Amino acid sequence: MDREKDLNELVERLREAALKNLRAVVLYGSAADHDFREYSDLNVLCLLHRLEGADLESLRTVGLWWWRKGHPPPLLFTLEELRNSADVFAIELLDMKARHRMLEGADFFAELEVPMVQHKLQVERELRVNVIRLRQSFLRWRGRRSELRELLIASASSFGTLFRHALIALGQEAPNSVREGADRLARVLALDAAPFHRVLDLREGNSTVSELNLQGVLASYLHLVTSVAEEIDRRLAR
Repeated sequence: MDREKDLNELVERLREAALKNLRAVVLYGSAADHDFREYSDLNVLCLLHRLEGADLESLRTVGLWWWRKGHPPPLLFTLEELRNSADVFAIELLDMKARHRMLEGADFFAELEVPMVQHKLQVERELRVNVIRLRQSFLRWRGRRSELRELLIASASSFGTLFRHALIALGQEAPNSVREGADRLARVLALDAAPFHRVLDLREGNSTVSELNLQGVLASYLHLVTSVAEEIDRRLAR
């Protein structure tokens, strides 16, 4: 897959569809920096001057084309909406500010302020929510090892992000590397990050399903993420 070609074509199609309504296009997430991997999604945010029904309809064919290419549909915002959403999406917008590449237009993230009080509350909530989701996912497991592998891998991205933001909420330095962030948080909380590394090894193809006791991996992984949620809740409540 030629990702740069896809991105260039996306910008061109957006220009043609939105015309003067297009304000900026930004690539964000791991695909925009040194932590890029082949499995990284091409996450794109489009900033528009207005977003009414007709404006959304004009972009539908572009969004459908992009989705059929295997990429997540672009996020659509006006600048006012983005500013007003900063308290609700503190984690997401802090990550975008830290890891993005402008594909079109001026860099608007430099002046975007994110309320850090709301950030702490979101970190606590999202850790709890993702632990609950992991438990629910296990209850749907039908016994196939491949399904358990996918369950573990699917959760790694969310927990990797939340580990970084837990460090930020605690006033600690948060490295961009998912592995380094997990290790640093584990040291701060006096926990063992090894279960998380085993899941990352699965995701990156460094371990095969046949090499691991996946139910054992899940048990230790679930213990880790639950302990992180409990300890972050306790520390941020001080």
